[in-house]
Amino acid sequence: MNGPTTLVVAREPIPVTGPSVFLAGPTPDKSNPVPSWRPDALRALAEQWTGHQTLTVLSPESRNGERADRYETQADWETDARKAASAILFWIPRDVRTMPGMTTNVEFGLDVGTGRAVLGCPPDCPSPERNRYLIYVARRHGVPVCETLTDTVTAALARVAAGGAATP
Repeated sequence: MNGPTTLVVAREPIPVTGPSVFLAGPTPDKSNPVPSWRPDALRALAEQWTGHQTLTVLSPESRNGERADRYETQADWETDARKAASAILFWIPRDVRTMPGMTTNVEFGLDVGTGRAVLGCPPDCPSPERNRYLIYVARRHGVPVCETLTDTVTAALARVAAGGAATP
């Protein structure tokens, strides 16, 4: 039986209690639109979540595509949401033309040592060679590395079940 899930998107209040997963990874740019991977991740989380508490899924994408008034407002929300999350799911279907994920690289470097990160890098993405270093760093730090979104979701939920606590 699936447990309840809820979606909290960019700049909405971040719950301070309960299990949560932050969806980290490249976000499609309005100037070069491609489909977002996050709806598939949300569906997979809803399908796999069996907890009794509501699982909060934290997404850095905005409702209705509305952008933040200031870059710092968005960056601060994302930093706070990653810090609050029980698990940080990095899914990186890298394409240097449409979803380069440069900010994602920095975020992964900041979060790799938290004990809450999982890394998913599909080998069939357009630019898989650009994920090679992240995979290396993840393995050096004991971060689970997955090749499918389903497996990455499973690994993130295992982090949640293990009691992934937010770091101060």
